[in-house]
Amino acid sequence: MRELEEKRELLYVIRTMDVLMSSGVGLEAALHTIGRGGYGIISEDFSSMMKRLRKGTGGGIDKELKSMMKTAQSSGYKRLLNTLYTNVTQNTDLVETLKKQGARMEEDRSEEVEKYIETLGGVPETLLSIGMIGPIILAIVGLIPQLMPSDGSLISFPDAAVMSSVVNMGLLMTLVCMALIGLKAHTKDPGL
Repeated sequence: MRELEEKRELLYVIRTMDVLMSSGVGLEAALHTIGRGGYGIISEDFSSMMKRLRKGTGGGIDKELKSMMKTAQSSGYKRLLNTLYTNVTQNTDLVETLKKQGARMEEDRSEEVEKYIETLGGVPETLLSIGMIGPIILAIVGLIPQLMPSDGSLISFPDAAVMSSVVNMGLLMTLVCMALIGLKAHTKDPGL
């Protein structure tokens, strides 16, 4: 669950940090801004880090970032924290690195959405087929015993009550199949 939340908010965090730091805001102020909220679990992480830094219990921003890398679950979030750590310890060009990471994350996100769309390609047709054709066929099956003569000369059909229960079970199974197809489509959602 944490990994999904990190993935969902990470691109927004990177873009926000990029904008803030491009406009002259320092790293600590950018981390404080993100820690104030709006970015889910990442805001909570940054907020608790800033609280520990204010209290003096963290041992410095570099050590805090290093410890946060251990709790991070998504690779993108670990990469961001590593970039921040490298900037603090080696004074690298953070703004340019954030722009590159943001562009890479956008590409990854676009690919995930395209894959999701491809997997859902046949779902509407399948649901339409099952939802429309299934009940029509079942209705015809239910009407056959009433339309055909029951004198036993051609084909003997089950009783109307039996056919009615078969039709009802068929309709119930149609609904169950449609729900399972919808659930399958929902579980493939990338969560972005």
